[in-house]
Amino acid sequence: QVQLVESGGGSVQSGGSLGLSCVASKYSENCLGWFRQAPGKEREGVATIHSDGTSTYADSVKGRFTISRDIAKSTLYLQMNSLKPEDKAMYYCAARYGVCGYSATTTRWASWGQGTQVTVSS
Repeated sequence: QVQLVESGGGSVQSGGSLGLSCVASKYSENCLGWFRQAPGKEREGVATIHSDGTSTYADSVKGRFTISRDIAKSTLYLQMNSLKPEDKAMYYCAARYGVCGYSATTTRWASWGQGTQVTVSS
């Protein structure tokens, strides 16, 4: 099972930007994703990226967030621009084998990171 470690969270004002990173102990699963969970809310998928580079996004972040990966560094990224207070949450990276479209965010994922907090103030 791959080990995932996120970093890059922090506090920013509305309209600002943050970049998250997720280092994997090995790069074996074909699908990587970012999820988030706000207090009192269910976890939701933010974005996924397939090993072929295909990416998908939640409607709420399209045009603002960009998922990418560096295979050589075994690192997954999430660049978040134009942040809104509603983006405040704990962000997690995850990995799985199989289908990698946005609908896959509701399925089982094999590996999870410990999370990194993102706070956006208005």
